[in-house]
Amino acid sequence: MRYITFALAKGRLAEKSMEMFEEIGISCEEMKDKSSRKLIFTNEELGYRFFLAKASDVPTYVEYGAADIGIVGKDTILEEGRRLYEVLDLGIGKCRMCVCGPVSAGELLRHHELIRVATKYPDIAKDYFYNKKHQTVEIIKLNGSIELAPIVGLSEVIVDIVETGSTLRENGLTILEEVCPLSARMVVNQVSMKRENERIARIIQDLRRVVLRRQEGQQQQ
Repeated sequence: MRYITFALAKGRLAEKSMEMFEEIGISCEEMKDKSSRKLIFTNEELGYRFFLAKASDVPTYVEYGAADIGIVGKDTILEEGRRLYEVLDLGIGKCRMCVCGPVSAGELLRHHELIRVATKYPDIAKDYFYNKKHQTVEIIKLNGSIELAPIVGLSEVIVDIVETGSTLRENGLTILEEVCPLSARMVVNQVSMKRENERIARIIQDLRRVVLRRQEGQQQQ
């Protein structure tokens, strides 16, 4: 039996993903050792391998077949644009991709003015402004604190992930438009889906039950 290999986005998402996997009987004791310097963790009994990767690299590992399955945020999937199957919304890591800026920038958006947009996600921003809003903008790629851009006059607005909005408020910025909702997704390599269809389909099916159970629990609260 060949291994099914999982690529997980490092950090909180990997931890939450493993909690969900444990609910369907997929565990990996090696991963619980925080002092371990191993790069690949294995459950020999079940035939599973896991590795942690930078979020932006997960779709690449999956597209090229180095991983059969990946768990990563929808923002990364949209930005990377890799050829893979997006099979399940895990309902964790929920947030939104938004256009943000000072309240005064709302007028510029409404009148489709030529403005500068700072973002870590140039492809998502381009798709939103050019294809959905049909507004011509200049997109500036940044890697650090995006909120700084409109404050120092680099751009009129930003496109960024918003969870609570507290950082925006503290810096005199607000959500002006919502681009799309985001959450963690399960993606599968296209060849693996055919070659290991039975095993992968079972994982998807079991995880879907966990997602539904959690949603029902939230509704009852």
